[in-house]
Amino acid sequence: MPMTVRWGYRRTVREAQTQSEDISSRGVYFFLPTEIKKGSSVELDIVMVMPHEITLTEPIRIRCHGHVQRAEMKSLNRVGIAAKIERYELLRRNNQAGRRTRRQRAAPRKKVF
Repeated sequence: MPMTVRWGYRRTVREAQTQSEDISSRGVYFFLPTEIKKGSSVELDIVMVMPHEITLTEPIRIRCHGHVQRAEMKSLNRVGIAAKIERYELLRRNNQAGRRTRRQRAAPRKKVF
């Protein structure tokens, strides 16, 4: 699935476009041209394309927040990144976060970067 990855690096925020190789409710594996250190915070915007008959709407956009669990050099300019998803939110059409559930509102929010 297509996704945008954002992470902090030396007081700046870096961003890259990539594809998820493997995804579950707990984590995601993807490739980047550069390494992200283990433990680094990441923000992932993922576009899920599901059949219209299931969603009754256009593709679903999800914003995930998590931390890098593993980074492994696969080849020159190709680093495999495994990130643990700690929380996520559905995005509206204008890319703004959707309403948080009662459970999400009760949980403390962590600053990502």
